[in-house]
Amino acid sequence: MMECGTFTGRRNGPVTDEQVKNYLINNGYPPHLVREGRAGLVRRWREFVEQAERGYGLGLEDYRNDLDLRAILRLAGAENDEVAQLDRRFQALLTATNRRVWESARSDQPGEPFWDFGWPRNAGPELLKGLREEGLLESA
Repeated sequence: MMECGTFTGRRNGPVTDEQVKNYLINNGYPPHLVREGRAGLVRRWREFVEQAERGYGLGLEDYRNDLDLRAILRLAGAENDEVAQLDRRFQALLTATNRRVWESARSDQPGEPFWDFGWPRNAGPELLKGLREEGLLESA
């Protein structure tokens, strides 16, 4: 994940789709993310949330990559009402929210960004295995 700063244009009003694409280009994100822009980022976040609701079947590395999607939405200024609704759905799935699983976006607020803390209650065996290997989940 790129560590460049957040998009500063949003202070002057909503960020346009073109500004989101420019942010992605200027910060070296892959061409497929640039091409799809805000709509693609939101779609990918929606697909991740839906996958988490069904039961997250992938491992810890994939989970962290999916969390990076949410951070990109924030950093690019691409958050909207749909993202807020998806965030509420995802946050409702999380357990162990006192344990930081990833650092997708920096914040000086404890527990922020919320998506970097905890994991879905219905996490599959691969994610649970990765969490145990990282010392985030005690072995049962």
